[in-house]
Amino acid sequence: MTSKLEQLKQFTTVVADTGDLDAIARLKPVDATTNPSLLLKAAALPRYAGLLDRAVTGCASDLGLACDRFAVAVGQEILQVIPGRISTEVDARLSFDTQATIQRAERLIDLYAKAGIGPERVLIKIAATWEGIRAAEQLEKSGVRTNLTLLFSFAQAAACADAGAFLISPFVGRIYDWHKKAEGRDFNGAEDPGVQSVTRIYNYYKANGYDTVVMGASFRNIGQIEQLAGCDRLTISPELLQQLSEDQGSLERKLAPGGAGEACQQLDEKAFRWSLNEDAMATEKLAEGIRLFARDQIKLESLLAGKV
Repeated sequence: MTSKLEQLKQFTTVVADTGDLDAIARLKPVDATTNPSLLLKAAALPRYAGLLDRAVTGCASDLGLACDRFAVAVGQEILQVIPGRISTEVDARLSFDTQATIQRAERLIDLYAKAGIGPERVLIKIAATWEGIRAAEQLEKSGVRTNLTLLFSFAQAAACADAGAFLISPFVGRIYDWHKKAEGRDFNGAEDPGVQSVTRIYNYYKANGYDTVVMGASFRNIGQIEQLAGCDRLTISPELLQQLSEDQGSLERKLAPGGAGEACQQLDEKAFRWSLNEDAMATEKLAEGIRLFARDQIKLESLLAGKV
């Protein structure tokens, strides 16, 4: 019997949610994702010390640029050991500024180009605010592929698909965390609210012919991953990837095109904002996620400042 990880790879593209090169090389995902929190962890690894030093060269007055250079340098290293794409995130503090998000995305693409890496191997991660979704819409039209992250609600998913986003990352584990705390109980299997959210989005996209890729993210246990087997992509931490690689049990495909899905919903800005406002979990987790990523971005800038 093959491992659950190998079985999962038969119908889902597996993505590593880490900047740890050793883990990526060992577990052999197709793609990889990073974010400010993961980059902060990567910055503490001895193997990246040289990248930190090079990132700050000539950037004493622009720590944001130094952070982007470090993110691209880490992405460049990762791309040497994966066949697919790397997702690199725009500064979360720009989440409510469409034009600034576009400018930062273009700078990241330019930095990758200078490193000899074409845009076909990069996804620009942007928070799925209304402004972020509008930025993604313009970037996609210019040939820059986007990954809409910090996605917690169906309204966000519907708006991202209408905008033509290449990929979305609904956060299974953080949805689960909120409901577990709010309701004072645990969830297992198909009753997990995070699993239900991604299943609903997946079926909606397939039923309405959207090309946007659904990539479940932020998992707390392998049970959540098993319930979403068959999703377009799943981005998984090295710890959970390791558990899957060691589990020799059978894995059943749960998601596949052809399932029942809701009718197409097109939301203007007012409808989007109202729907998000009515979802307490999504409102709280989106705001919290932006704050946490922004905080780690600031920590990374402080670390780089010490290198100047």
